[in-house]
Amino acid sequence: MADLTTKYLGLSMSNPLIVGSSGLTDSVDNILELEKAGAGAVVLKSLFEEQIMLEVDASLKEAYKNDMIYSAKSETLDYIDVHIRERTMGAYIELIKEAKDKAMIPIIASINCVSSAEWTNFANQFEEAGADALELNIAILPTDENTDAKDIEDTYVDIVKKIKQKINIPVAVKISPYFTNLSRMVKKIGDAGADGIVMFNRFYTPDYDINNFSEKSSDTFSKSSESGNVRRWMGIISPKVDCDLSATTGVHSSEDLIKNLLAGAVTAQLVSAIYKNGKEQIQKILGGLNEWMDEKGYNTIEQFRGKLSQAETSNPSAYQRIQFMKYFSEIR
Repeated sequence: MADLTTKYLGLSMSNPLIVGSSGLTDSVDNILELEKAGAGAVVLKSLFEEQIMLEVDASLKEAYKNDMIYSAKSETLDYIDVHIRERTMGAYIELIKEAKDKAMIPIIASINCVSSAEWTNFANQFEEAGADALELNIAILPTDENTDAKDIEDTYVDIVKKIKQKINIPVAVKISPYFTNLSRMVKKIGDAGADGIVMFNRFYTPDYDINNFSEKSSDTFSKSSESGNVRRWMGIISPKVDCDLSATTGVHSSEDLIKNLLAGAVTAQLVSAIYKNGKEQIQKILGGLNEWMDEKGYNTIEQFRGKLSQAETSNPSAYQRIQFMKYFSEIR
């Protein structure tokens, strides 16, 4: 039997599979079931900065409607703001505390943030509650044509620097692939103090109902075929950075996991695979990894991690090819 033990963000894990931030990790009961199923760690369902800001804004708008009770300088308005934030934070902190009390696997807190204003003030509370690490899910959609790309990149770096000043637990940053120079951006995030990079965010994508003329969500769950871009960048970036890399999006099978490890990933995060196939999928994937390692004669993951990264492969140019020249040139 191969040794699947893994070190991620300095945390000891029994294997490289992490259940990613989702509804699967929003309660202690769920977390204990995932631990029993074999998860190496869990990332708690994210706190959404934007959602809290919208709730505060909606409550303040309602308050402003009653001029007889509230005024623009009313202390009650400040109370509404603080109360909503503290209520949401309080529930999340209790989740961390209870999960740490009952589960043995690493518990990684998660924040979905769009600015550096709010979360630097709360991060140390996650640490005090017992979180083993913090995953910053930074998602900034640049829809304003007047916003400079450098300003957006600086926001990422600013968030990481401020959080790292507040806490001592390791910090991973979950990013999207949509940067002009992704390799440089990962390096900047690493230089800012990030202990890990999670690649990549999978965003909500709108679709349309053409009969009812309404907006709806497109496919919620990922597919195995979506992991190709993750592997490309994992293979390019892994030899260039000192921080740990975690693969997410499109990890559904043992083959998907093995490919990401060969590209240089330290861990892989599952969500859609569990929603589709149940928590039993964790053991199926780990079983497949074990069988493959035994077949290839590997005792530990470190013996083959990064074996097919751009720095190690015999065909490094394959990572930089973005056109199907060879394939389409043969089509008439």
